[in-house]
Amino acid sequence: MNLLRTTTAAFIVSLGWLTLMTVSCSVNQTENLVISVAANLQPALEEMTPYIEKEIDASIAYNYGASGKLAQQIEQGAPVDVFLSANVSYIDELITIGRLKPDSKRIFAHGRLVLWAPTIDLPLETLADLQRPEIKSIALANPNHAPYGMAMKDALIAAGVWDSLTDKLIFGEDVSQCYHYAVTGNVDVAIIPFSFIASKASGHWMEIPDSLYPPLEQTAAITTKTPNQALAQRFIELLTSPKAQETLTSHGYILPPNEVAEP
Repeated sequence: MNLLRTTTAAFIVSLGWLTLMTVSCSVNQTENLVISVAANLQPALEEMTPYIEKEIDASIAYNYGASGKLAQQIEQGAPVDVFLSANVSYIDELITIGRLKPDSKRIFAHGRLVLWAPTIDLPLETLADLQRPEIKSIALANPNHAPYGMAMKDALIAAGVWDSLTDKLIFGEDVSQCYHYAVTGNVDVAIIPFSFIASKASGHWMEIPDSLYPPLEQTAAITTKTPNQALAQRFIELLTSPKAQETLTSHGYILPPNEVAEP
């Protein structure tokens, strides 16, 4: 696997690793978990974390970002206990090189993509609407390392509009940055996870048909070098508990059939 493609990327990863090492050194003294998390999961995790921390009797330190960049950090030995990726491929690649435990892999939710125009009065009905002259800027997570950006690029190509939109696209480092661009009015439309607006949508939005992009399988796995194996395993179990499932669905995620709780 060649996750590190450039010297610049390696430098960025090193900075991230050093930051995370500082966090980890402080929290591991009190047996806490350090979890690298795809940015799309932040709203849901913020809601369920008090419940999970109470159940495991420990605190959790999150490192949010694009899944590809988080995978780079773990590849380079960042002191992480659990990785929550926005797709399964980064998990599988890290398992292949021995950074994640194969038997800990768990797909716990499927993400959804939406177009969102929070500040302009513009209906959105199809991806072709993005070609309208009123839309001058569109935020998209960088497809080189963000699974939601990869999925959206696939959807725009499938809809036959990718080439006509390239001059309008503004790439964010992750979906959180794209959301921020839209909230602050710096773009007309953002292509973001439904989880960011599921409970507070304003403006105009449309869900992108999931037939246009590969499944966004939110996947968890435990690192091979974690000193907190039992806590990490318990965290993943709680992530698929009925209470956590309720939170995930309230934020717009779809649960895999094997994760749906019995009534």
